[in-house]
Amino acid sequence: MAKIAIIEDDQAVAQMYRMKFEADGHEVATAANGRLGLELIESLKPDIVLLDIMMPDMSGDEMLKQLRQTVWGKSIKVVVLTNRNDQGVIDSVNDLNVDAIIVKANMTPRKVADLVTQQLKQ
Repeated sequence: MAKIAIIEDDQAVAQMYRMKFEADGHEVATAANGRLGLELIESLKPDIVLLDIMMPDMSGDEMLKQLRQTVWGKSIKVVVLTNRNDQGVIDSVNDLNVDAIIVKANMTPRKVADLVTQQLKQ
C-alpha cells in the first residue's frame, strides 16, 4: 500500500486520518508543523502528503514552497486540507502544484480517503 504523510497541527484530526488510512492498509506518519513535516517527508519519501495550511512554527504554504524547491519534493503528490476557503489561499497553494484542495469542514474522513485513493491511482 501507499506511504502517507499527514502534516496537521490539530492532533485529533491527524489521528483520525491516521487511523482511517492505517485501517485501509497504508503506512502513515504525522508531523505537527511544516518544519517537522519537511523532515518527515525527506525521510519517509511518501507517495502522498496531506497538508494543513494554518500551523505554528512553519505554515503549510511555506512548507510547500520549500518542498517544491527540493529535488525529492518537486513531484510528491500533495492534498491540502484546510478550513480556509478564501480565494487568496486557494490561489497561493494552486500556484505550488497541489493535486487537490479539501475544505475539512465539507468532507467526511471516508470522502478524504476516497480522494486520496483516487490521487494515488493517477
